[in-house]
Amino acid sequence: MTRSELRKNIFKIIFRMDFHPKEEMEEQLSMRLAELLEEGTKEEDIAYIRDKSKAIMDSVEELDAVIAAYSKGWKVERLGKTELAILRVAAYEILKDDDIPKSVAINEAVELAKAYSPDEAPRFINGILAKLA
Repeated sequence: MTRSELRKNIFKIIFRMDFHPKEEMEEQLSMRLAELLEEGTKEEDIAYIRDKSKAIMDSVEELDAVIAAYSKGWKVERLGKTELAILRVAAYEILKDDDIPKSVAINEAVELAKAYSPDEAPRFINGILAKLA
């Protein structure tokens, strides 16, 4: 699986956070990973998705605070759920994942926004992440 595909799967798991209580997220993660395993995803890719998803979930309060600080005039609660999930993944990569260059994290977030969000979202996400980086 490419890094972009891994990131897309992590995004899909993080997206679920706003629809399920925190206590259920471990089960949501397990269900998604089981689906990926059934689809033939390699064990190392499953481990990467699991570990990074858990790390983002564990850091969500800190990530949301940073996102709120850089999204002037927009409370985290007002952001679209898709955009928030994309921002959480990218903010984690920028702030805590030294293996991923900041420019790559931003570009990948913009690409996710182009695929899953309304037309104005990629510019919005790019603007927030550019300030964060």
